[in-house]
Amino acid sequence: MSKSLFFWRKWLFFSLTLTATSVTVLTSITTASSQTWLRGTVTFEKLVDRAQTLAGKNYVPPAEDALPDWMQKLTYDQYRDIRFDPKKALWIGEGIPFRCMFFHPGYLFKRPVEMWEFTDSHQQRIRLSEEFFTYGPLIEKHGPVPPEVGFAGVRLHTPLNTPDYYDELIVFQGASYWRALGKGQRYGISSRGIAVNTGLAGIPEEFPDFRAFWLRKPSIGDDHAHIYALLDGPSVTGAYEFKIYPGEDTVVDVRMVVFLRKDVLRLGIAPMSSMYWFGENSRRRFDDYRPEVHDSDGLAIRTGKDERIWRPASNDTGRVEFSFYSDEAVKGFGLLQRDRRPVAYEDEEACYHLRPSLWIEPVGNWGKGQIMLMEIPTANELADNLVAMWIPEGETKAGQRLEFQYRQHWTMREDPAQASGYVVATRTGLHEWLPGERTMIVEFRGEKLPDPEQVCPDCGQKLSAIVEAIGTNSNKIKFDGINIHRMQDGRLRLSFQIIPSKEGLKLEEIGPVELRASLHCGPNFLTETWSYRLEP
Repeated sequence: MSKSLFFWRKWLFFSLTLTATSVTVLTSITTASSQTWLRGTVTFEKLVDRAQTLAGKNYVPPAEDALPDWMQKLTYDQYRDIRFDPKKALWIGEGIPFRCMFFHPGYLFKRPVEMWEFTDSHQQRIRLSEEFFTYGPLIEKHGPVPPEVGFAGVRLHTPLNTPDYYDELIVFQGASYWRALGKGQRYGISSRGIAVNTGLAGIPEEFPDFRAFWLRKPSIGDDHAHIYALLDGPSVTGAYEFKIYPGEDTVVDVRMVVFLRKDVLRLGIAPMSSMYWFGENSRRRFDDYRPEVHDSDGLAIRTGKDERIWRPASNDTGRVEFSFYSDEAVKGFGLLQRDRRPVAYEDEEACYHLRPSLWIEPVGNWGKGQIMLMEIPTANELADNLVAMWIPEGETKAGQRLEFQYRQHWTMREDPAQASGYVVATRTGLHEWLPGERTMIVEFRGEKLPDPEQVCPDCGQKLSAIVEAIGTNSNKIKFDGINIHRMQDGRLRLSFQIIPSKEGLKLEEIGPVELRASLHCGPNFLTETWSYRLEP
């Protein structure tokens, strides 16, 4: 279990500021005493060369004492009292559809990051200045603000929800993390540039940093923002390109080239982290007035062979759980928030029904590998305890160069995997009068799902279900009472009973069982595959 993930979620919840980001001054960059335009082009290929050069050198961690003492000693409340002045936003007043604002270094953010602005022919270093910020009464009297120490992060704004207000669009702050918003969305799930040794027993996870950003100055009428970033960490360096398209779904095109300084046992591509405390399928209940609390309620996959899989999230066992799905040429995966009903959460402040799903659409063939889901137990809603990523097959050794491209969809769609029928709820429980049988309920939605009583004109058969147990302990259970019926709101409810397969065997003695279920009509599968780990 990664303590850093819990730490990350805590500060995301309280302050929209996350974990500390680090920086080293790049020796190949010319520094100046003021913010002055310098002639020179900035390209992704040049950034790749810098990352490769950096990988050939020993890792030098950022100096912890780079900030003045007063910044390092800021309290939580004092840090919150420092705000960027929107009137000083980069590109304000130029008729450009994007603006940039920056985060002040200090408090937990003692490893600032360099910021650069560039055009087709010039670039300039953006230096820290107290003129960018307003300092509230808790920090009105403060020490020097050295221009060379950099910032703690950057956020882009655009008229996302209304034409006359620049809403937050995307935030880069903390290690290699970023979060984005589409129209009408609230911050929830987080993305990051790369994952290094996540979830390995006895091996600490690494969190490489975006050390510097290059912000391309947009032109009037541009439909997207364009950013480069340089990554550096003990085991990996990298060059990243982001093209950010705001809209109902905000789309981020990501291109990455990474170089390994050291061998990495588990390298995660397109990693994301989210929060799941409890939901309709939870057996471990908490003393809370809300029916459900989560930023994401499951993992969706579209395999290379076009199978759709849905894995509901869980926080029941009290231990770290892993699920791995092997695939080749995967077509998509992501942590989704499918339940969009406000009554499912009863929380008008957190607005969990407005948290975006994050769907990853690979560009090109990613080859063989695995999608990993890690579920970390949590006792509150402050920790990101879900992690999903793609792990490429084969060893990742020092000296390797790896390149991936993918498209992120920050979306409110229930089914970005485009299954004709998809799971919207998982429920389970025991009846007092049947303590030896567990009831399982899986609810599907889809416009083309037929009524269970109708006969399909194509195959002459009625809708039916495939329910199976696979893997370890699968021979210890059997299914009974499989039934499908239409609910009043149009959903199809699949229900069945799980009972021990041998006389004298109790449910609680069986251990975890992997379950799968889907609906079909003759040879045609009409829904995604529900995949669930159950501890009877």
